[in-house]
Amino acid sequence: MTIRSARIILASAAALAGLVLCFSLVLLASGRLSAPSAPQTAAIGGPFRLTDQNGGTVTEQNLKGAPFLVFFGFTHCPEVCPTTLFELSEILRKLGPDGKRVRVVFITIDPERDTPAALKDYLSSFDPRMLALTGDPAEIAALAKAYRVYYKKVPLEQDYTMDHTAIVYLMDKEGRFVSPFSLKRTTEAAAADLRRYL
Repeated sequence: MTIRSARIILASAAALAGLVLCFSLVLLASGRLSAPSAPQTAAIGGPFRLTDQNGGTVTEQNLKGAPFLVFFGFTHCPEVCPTTLFELSEILRKLGPDGKRVRVVFITIDPERDTPAALKDYLSSFDPRMLALTGDPAEIAALAKAYRVYYKKVPLEQDYTMDHTAIVYLMDKEGRFVSPFSLKRTTEAAAADLRRYL
């Protein structure tokens, strides 16, 4: 093959590629060809109907209108749960008046022991604006699955404990998942981050 022949072939290929690209753009503009969709984020959260620490019914609709933080745990938790709720209480305090515009929701993964009365007593050690929710085991299991929370009963010699995911979920005003909410930073930084969603 001569250099001239190679140049002709390359020029023809480039022209053909240009025509294909041009034709595709025309189809895209006319709506006959759809653009590739953006990758979807994982769906986290969903509808529920549970009971709060005062015996009232709460659904996901009650939480809309303000950003909220969701944490799954249990009242017999020896360390992670009380530490997390204390840190969230400190963030609410640091927000000052804006703290009234944020909700913190503690959902038990141990409904067998965590009755509304038990949750109310437990929350007395933390910020009074916190909401605690419980329900029957099937309701809790469905919501934990919707939030992709792992939990498992672990037998002890005379009782049991719960192994569980320890993530705080940040949800926006519409109840859509934003991201995991990091507590591995100063209270000031966490509060400033939360203010962005008010």
